[in-house]
Amino acid sequence: MYFRPVAGVSALLALLSGCASLTESTQQNVLVQTVLDHREIAGVGCVLYNDAGKWFVTTPARVTLRKSSGPLRIDCQKEGAGWAYEKVDSKADGNLWGNVVLTAGVGYFIDKNTGAGYDYPATLTVVMHADAQRDGLPPPASGVTLY
Repeated sequence: MYFRPVAGVSALLALLSGCASLTESTQQNVLVQTVLDHREIAGVGCVLYNDAGKWFVTTPARVTLRKSSGPLRIDCQKEGAGWAYEKVDSKADGNLWGNVVLTAGVGYFIDKNTGAGYDYPATLTVVMHADAQRDGLPPPASGVTLY
């Protein structure tokens, strides 16, 4: 009688052992740098945001953000220098795909919701546009994919 509940709990823990939400953090440290005319430019104010939060940095800087399965948006501006609107897609990591096999898909949905099974690039290089390019033009559309 006592064996069944213990075996059931042990089996559940074994299935969840591959779960990225148990083995990985939902936080990620990234480096944000800005480039204008093929040169790094410092002192640019940037806002990074996704469906899990919003973070403010002055480049170049490291910031710890909350991971998500959704894209990370980056809006930067420096008075007299330039502006940028970028979008960075998150990528599923190896632990996420292990969940499909080990947990029959249950761990996949947990990791997708917490962001633990996803990563953004470790270095985010944002390409700035000169202020002169903005004159007379409407604001740029979001959605430029950053590589």
